[in-house]
Amino acid sequence: MAFRDRQEAGAALAALLTGYTDRSDVIALGLVRGGMPVAAEVATRLHVPLDVLVVRKLGVPWSPEVAFGAIGPGGVQVLNPEIRLEPHEMAPVIRHETAELRRRDRLFRIGRDPLDLTGRVALIIDDGLATGATAGAAVAVARALSATRVVLAVPVGATQAVNRLSLTADKVVCPVTANSFGAVSRYYDDFRQIPDAEVTRLLSRCRT
Repeated sequence: MAFRDRQEAGAALAALLTGYTDRSDVIALGLVRGGMPVAAEVATRLHVPLDVLVVRKLGVPWSPEVAFGAIGPGGVQVLNPEIRLEPHEMAPVIRHETAELRRRDRLFRIGRDPLDLTGRVALIIDDGLATGATAGAAVAVARALSATRVVLAVPVGATQAVNRLSLTADKVVCPVTANSFGAVSRYYDDFRQIPDAEVTRLLSRCRT
């Protein structure tokens, strides 16, 4: 199954999340950057606020598309137990991605209060789940920010990653899963890169 684009995927996801509609304690959190159009569609259809959650994948130096872990705000770090690297191999990647995480967090939080999830249900939304490292870091961040419940919602995902994250999130919603998953882009006709400006536009369009 392929979605036309992230907006269509968000509409399909929202149809499975109707129990959260019009709830004052719910917030949709889009993962930067590909998760933001999906999250914006969900937030619009459920009539809930939208905010951004910046999490960075840590790519293996000689194969960056493969994640050995991920980092999030507040020093949260999650490592993929299936990929083992030496400390000197990880350190440069962690330094680089930490700097980029801070840059993006400053950019997208201009004019916005620090993210506070106290007493709220966090709907963490991305465009797909391959290794699950980034989503795992996002769940950890939401817990650290005192969310009362963490729901991970993605249109497509690798079966193994979905099963693993079901142990850490309170609930995982993923309508399309596959054992031989491959890349997230396989499940979209239009999988263009999302620029920073579009993230800012989506945030300004949806209520907070």
